[in-house]
Amino acid sequence: MLHFADRVSEAVQRKGTPLCVGLDPRWESLPEEVRRRHGGSSLESVADAYEEFCNRVIDIVAGLVAVVKPQSAFFEACGPAGLTALQHVLRRARERGLITLLDGKRNDIASTATAYADAALAGVTFEERRFPVWEADALTVNPYLGRDAVEPFLQSARRCAGGVFVLVRTSNPGAGQFQDLVTTRPGSAEPGRPLFLHVAEAVRAWARENLGVCGLGDVGAVVGATYPEELALLRKELPEVLFLIPGFGAQGGKADDVTAGFRPDGLGALVNSSRAILFPGDPADPAWEHRVEKATRDVIAALPRVGQHP
Repeated sequence: MLHFADRVSEAVQRKGTPLCVGLDPRWESLPEEVRRRHGGSSLESVADAYEEFCNRVIDIVAGLVAVVKPQSAFFEACGPAGLTALQHVLRRARERGLITLLDGKRNDIASTATAYADAALAGVTFEERRFPVWEADALTVNPYLGRDAVEPFLQSARRCAGGVFVLVRTSNPGAGQFQDLVTTRPGSAEPGRPLFLHVAEAVRAWARENLGVCGLGDVGAVVGATYPEELALLRKELPEVLFLIPGFGAQGGKADDVTAGFRPDGLGALVNSSRAILFPGDPADPAWEHRVEKATRDVIAALPRVGQHP
């Protein structure tokens, strides 16, 4: 199989857009016709509604974008039925030729990290037989525990030509509480730098371990659109790193805020939009699928075209 970054770059160029559609189903925002059909009387019925809604969205956007990003939390909140729904949604996305980024922000140590990683990416092995679970193309990872905790995710991703996206500068308002703390390496005479730049330095080294033909590694960075100055700085610091840029749209990030995240050739970044695409109008509108398609096309039109300098 092709290197992860090469697959992403090829798919993005083929579709002509860096847009990644986030699949974040929220019961209160679902179209009324979907809610009426399933009801909300049990976790199983909510999970069924989430599965139907996400699958219909996938069918709408599959011809327009290259990547979707299911958020595992909404499915996990429905219990076992929600996990089955997530598995079905990921399968539908693969069948429609989409690259899947599972947003779980996982991390742990040793065998626990390996279990998280293999479930999401390469599959788990028992009695020398591999069993696929989520089969995502990539997974979001929290680096707080250090390299030894990230290592199982790197190994699992590389066994299946997948990728990981490491949280570097997140889009939430409180991100700076820890990420902006100025720190200095023990014994170093260099001036202190914000913690997120130390994380970026590690991500750069990890990405360089396995570069694709496109010049990007299989280790990406999550960098929020809500911090455009840091985004520009990180693009200079991380020339070989693929960015996943959340925070566009409902969180306040605008098209001008994300342009600095791209390489000069227009590649190197995926811009995620969830609520603005999934829930663009009144839930009572029976033409909600048309609204989702229009919202997708509107975001595509607002973002830099792939192959053009932003």
